Amino acid sequence: MSQDLKQYADIIEQLKPMVNEPEFNQVLLQIAADVPKEKRFLIKMEVKRLAKPCMRTIDLRGHVDGKCRKYVHEGRSHYMDDLAVDKFEEQLRVFGRYTYGVYEAVQNTENNFRLLREKELAQEIADKDNPTAKKRSAVLEQFKVPTVNLLDYSQRNTERMNFAVAVEIFNSANQSMRGLSVDISLEGLQVKLSKDAFFRTGEKLFIYFRGLENEFAMDKKNGIAYKLVKIITKNDINYLALQRDKELPNPAFDKFLESFIHGNKRRYKVNMNNTVEAITSKTCEQFFSPRSPTLPVFIDAINNSLIPRFAMANEVNRETVQYWQDEEGVCRLNFLLTQERLARLLSKSEEAREIFIFSFTHLHGEKVYFYSASFEELMQKDMLFRVFLGFGSKKASWRVFKVTLTDMNPEQAHIPLSIPDSVGSKVKKLNSPPSARLMSKLKSLRYLAHITDVTSVTGQETYNEFKFNRSDLTHLRHFGHPRNRAPSNIQIVRFKHEEQRIESRYQLRTQVEARFNDEDTVHTGVSEDISVHGLGLRIELSKEYKGNLEGKVEVAFPRLQEIASSFDVMHLQYEVIYHNVDKNILHLKTMPGDEGKSARAFFEELIKKNKASLKVESDEEIVPGIGQALRCINARNATSLSFLMSKEGVRYTPQACIIGKQDERVTNLTTQYAERGKVNLEFLFRDRKQDSPFVQSGIKAVKLENMPLRQELFISFDASQKDPRMAIIPRYSDKFESNEQRRAFIRDAMTRGQFIAIHVMLTTTGKPDMSLLQTEINYVTMYAVHRARELEKKLWSFAACSHLVDVTDEVLIRYGFSREDITANKTLKSVTPTQVILSNA
Repeated sequence: MSQDLKQYADIIEQLKPMVNEPEFNQVLLQIAADVPKEKRFLIKMEVKRLAKPCMRTIDLRGHVDGKCRKYVHEGRSHYMDDLAVDKFEEQLRVFGRYTYGVYEAVQNTENNFRLLREKELAQEIADKDNPTAKKRSAVLEQFKVPTVNLLDYSQRNTERMNFAVAVEIFNSANQSMRGLSVDISLEGLQVKLSKDAFFRTGEKLFIYFRGLENEFAMDKKNGIAYKLVKIITKNDINYLALQRDKELPNPAFDKFLESFIHGNKRRYKVNMNNTVEAITSKTCEQFFSPRSPTLPVFIDAINNSLIPRFAMANEVNRETVQYWQDEEGVCRLNFLLTQERLARLLSKSEEAREIFIFSFTHLHGEKVYFYSASFEELMQKDMLFRVFLGFGSKKASWRVFKVTLTDMNPEQAHIPLSIPDSVGSKVKKLNSPPSARLMSKLKSLRYLAHITDVTSVTGQETYNEFKFNRSDLTHLRHFGHPRNRAPSNIQIVRFKHEEQRIESRYQLRTQVEARFNDEDTVHTGVSEDISVHGLGLRIELSKEYKGNLEGKVEVAFPRLQEIASSFDVMHLQYEVIYHNVDKNILHLKTMPGDEGKSARAFFEELIKKNKASLKVESDEEIVPGIGQALRCINARNATSLSFLMSKEGVRYTPQACIIGKQDERVTNLTTQYAERGKVNLEFLFRDRKQDSPFVQSGIKAVKLENMPLRQELFISFDASQKDPRMAIIPRYSDKFESNEQRRAFIRDAMTRGQFIAIHVMLTTTGKPDMSLLQTEINYVTMYAVHRARELEKKLWSFAACSHLVDVTDEVLIRYGFSREDITANKTLKSVTPTQVILSNA
């Protein structure tokens, strides 16, 4: 209905039942007697249009806040929720048949997401000057947080003192301007000017300290030579950053200045902005690195070959290390990072060096066989695509990894303090570069691969839908990794241990036998992994499980029984808490109480005894300091966005954000509606008023279970919208009821702008290592105790971290969109998606 006719909506509603009656014109004249003749004509035409027969099918999946079901009318299948069905049947009675009026009424039910968004925007516009609305705006501001560049801060060679004194600045053309100094050091000076400066960056300037001439014997005829390094404009004020010109030294001024700063730095205060910045940066790194889900692998470039050399494991990403270990505990990461894949990554432009790799394992005779394939490798033949994804996703060992490649420099290992050597001998020692022996180990490192496990339950179930001929399974050998290939020479280095460990799952690939609900039938299969304390177990059966959730299972480990004589592992009691669509992958949990006691006791002992065999647990370093050096390099090259949260009352709110280098889509999304140097994370907390908001309830679950939590977030992004709540429409994947709804949401997002999918991971934070921060905190304490206390308070307030990994392309692959759609979705604002039908082929 046009805007002009909306004011006559009530009249149109009254006329709808009469549209096919002989007395329609007479009723129109009666009802609309006060309406101008030309408007009456438009009303008549609108009612006639609404009464025309309609051939369109209705599909509201993903468009309404309700569960849609199939509804057949006159041989045509529609998908509507209960509210829409009621409206459909009501309008059928009004018009007597299926018309455009029926179709449009169903598209405008009160729970339609489009109408909800429009009402919300209209309300915000109407309440713009309302005090309540302003309060709401203030609440939303808390989700705008500053960005932090990890371990990226300035180090000063000399102390800088806050000092305000009148100065006059001359350039080579003898033009002058008066200003005020802000701070001063032996090597530099910062000056602010009250009006537009005519000075140019790089030129030589002469400074006269007019405010000191009456108190000190200053040379009034010759100014002090400086070079203008940069000009910073803040609030219409120009700040000149100046550096002493070494070509025109002035020993007398140097001597005076050194004495002046030393005698007055406690009076005027040392400028500690860079030290505060350094403490903030190091604090964020303290909470980011030990719990990042991404496994960094450092790569040598020697003779045109890329050789993975080191992998750095922490408490979360060690699951990836364990996954790629064979039955003897040998690291097989070279199966994932093949020379061909690394070369393909390197051939891409720097901002696009990423691939998704799908993998699974097969256990035969207690030996582990690895299979993996990238999206590009699978696209060589459609048949390969179907058989690998369709078959592999039915395995308990199914995984999806995102691999990115970025440049790095061995010099990034050196992280000096923010304070100069002159402060003391301890500071000078801490500022020393890494040893020559350590740097020799790092000298050939040129690239950093980041491996992130982005497997999702809904993703695995979706790949299960891919149909394939079992006769084609022989082609899987193309993606199998020969066991006789030399294992990778990758040395596992671990992050420094801190308290509050997050437990991971442990690989346990062995034969199992299962009996369900006390039946005699034995199901054979293999185990995949066990969780902390043996509370959870994941197994893959050779045939379908016929029972339901919460069914009782007796699990036997015949191979383990041969080596575990002190335990009975043939009658361990579990219950089923999850199964996949094909019911061949089961997630089990030990029975509570005495029934599950044997399983818990055995696996606790098994984990305890085998922890020592994990190379990531070794405290010995190949070269002293290599762990810290690699950690610093990795922090300076983060590829995905993360943010830290602190607890305020019962809520967790973001405090600082780390931007990734190869994260353009997510970076654009988060910075679009924030000031420079900040990100806007409100869309991640859009569900905060619901009974169980993901971030708030998720952190509680992480703390309770001591395990990381993962979820996928789908986003419809229209950057042309000015209001962020209209531009960014988020929906967690588990809130959809079907893959049809997910595909509909993706198509709609690509049409209105851009579709983005984010793998969100929540972890709690460990305790900070104060030994890495104490020197700089002590330095701040000397001059500003209150600032030091504020920094320490903030340091201990961090409680959780969220890591956001862009998985858009993998999700589009999963739901059958074409390569052209994937490419177009990277940049274009409006796309017409052409979905490739793979799931039901």
